[in-house]
Amino acid sequence: MTEFRHVYMVLSPRSLPYARDALDSLFRNSMEPLHLRLITDSKQDKELLSEAAKSLDSNNHRWEVHSEDDLVARETELFARYGHLRAFRRGHPCWRKITDPLLLSEPDVELVLLDPDLYFPNRFQFEETPPSGLLLMWQRPNCLFPPPVVRTAIASGIPLAHHVDIGVAHWRASADLDWLDWLVGKLGGANLPRIMHVEAIVWSALAMRIGGGHLDPMYWKCWRRSPARRVMIKLGVNGVRILRAEPWRQLKCFHGAGEAKWWLHQARTAGFLDGGAELGEPGQIIPFVELTPGHYARERAFKQVIQTFGYYKVFRSA
Repeated sequence: MTEFRHVYMVLSPRSLPYARDALDSLFRNSMEPLHLRLITDSKQDKELLSEAAKSLDSNNHRWEVHSEDDLVARETELFARYGHLRAFRRGHPCWRKITDPLLLSEPDVELVLLDPDLYFPNRFQFEETPPSGLLLMWQRPNCLFPPPVVRTAIASGIPLAHHVDIGVAHWRASADLDWLDWLVGKLGGANLPRIMHVEAIVWSALAMRIGGGHLDPMYWKCWRRSPARRVMIKLGVNGVRILRAEPWRQLKCFHGAGEAKWWLHQARTAGFLDGGAELGEPGQIIPFVELTPGHYARERAFKQVIQTFGYYKVFRSA
């Protein structure tokens, strides 16, 4: 009997200009059979994504699409006692990457969670999902935002992992729902600002709660808008040229964070994204490190100083 890897992606049809390449490269380059579940909002979105997926060569991987309403009955069953999780599921659509795979899976089954702004340039295998704990990508400095929610977590004594990136995540459908519901409530519950980055705060807290580590950034790389790249963008350097500097033949997965996601299709058309390597060996797992209150305070103070001098106005996102 074929053993499928269980993969999930929260996806809106509005993201298809870059997500189509993510799906195509995933289907084309995965060395393992996949069962991909796409999670979207409305019935119309489900129809649009189904048509998009049908247009791709799935290479015998399985796929299916679920709308928000498709999971209402399962939500009522699994989250019956968890008002904060039910409210969280109806917050920002990205937050459903935490809740909805739990609704679609059996207990203890692996959950490999993907963002839509990824690209898989080589033949590859996912890392093994550990029996317990969480695997996340690594990035500098961190994507924990907005500051009031981060400060609420710190003031509540909730440890947060540093350098988390949520482009790819592994865990199992064995979540402590009592604790997860408590966490969401402690962070703000139904009053949480509907900002996608809140999801990263939840993952960061979960990482320190259940352990695990970061996926090897030599294989699983998140693009960063570094100071040097901000200068290049300001000077008008083309995004495709910026992406040429990445080590494509060495990567299992590239997370096109920020504006980089909009450059990926043109870079693929330019012919340098697909490396042709076979990367089946596992990478090193790097232990999580806590974002201490002192370190976070210094990071925020530094950002406020450079903001005062107009740094973010001069080098704003493209």
